[in-house]
Amino acid sequence: MTAAARDLEHSAGSLCDRYLQAQLAGNRREALRLVVEDGLAHGLGCLELHKLIQRAQMEIGRMWQEDRITIAQEHMATAISQVVLSHIYQYAEVQPANGKKVLVACIENELHELPARLVADALDLGGFEVRYLGASVPTHDLLEMLDSEAPDLLVLSATMSFHVPQLRDAVRRVREHRPGLPIGVGGGAGAWPPGLGDALGAELSGGDAYELVDKAKRLLGVQS
Repeated sequence: MTAAARDLEHSAGSLCDRYLQAQLAGNRREALRLVVEDGLAHGLGCLELHKLIQRAQMEIGRMWQEDRITIAQEHMATAISQVVLSHIYQYAEVQPANGKKVLVACIENELHELPARLVADALDLGGFEVRYLGASVPTHDLLEMLDSEAPDLLVLSATMSFHVPQLRDAVRRVREHRPGLPIGVGGGAGAWPPGLGDALGAELSGGDAYELVDKAKRLLGVQS
């Protein structure tokens, strides 16, 4: 690693720590300033800033699981990341369109939509045509969207472990309705017991948005 790369990595790590503190303090303006102003000033591109937010949000999730922060604090931090992501999106460079369409949705009753938003944004910046449906999409409505949009890939997001049965049911119903459609699972699903994606019969899975994008490119034969 070059000295410049080490400096950039150190800057990103320090910025992530400060961004996390701004989240926990509920300071939206400071969080936005840190990412949009300080991040860009230190030479971080939108891709690195997007990953920084993902990293901070994963730490927020870990702190909540360990009962170090409350649900209210987790919601406050997540709302801040939603605002910041919207601003970053304005500055991002998008890769050339690759001709592949992806539909991204949270399964029914899953209200934690930020992991799906991260994946949808990463896919969009990676050149995919994305249809993002947001939180808690009823499966019957999802099936109708598959018919109307005819995507090349469906990505389902689930964060809470008790939603695994709904995720399994959604995958089953999609398989029955659209045989042959590749399915990816993301969100917390990628971090649950190893092999969950294989057990569900998903073509790809992952807890990291950009890891999932890379896998989607390979799966669909997209040139990087």
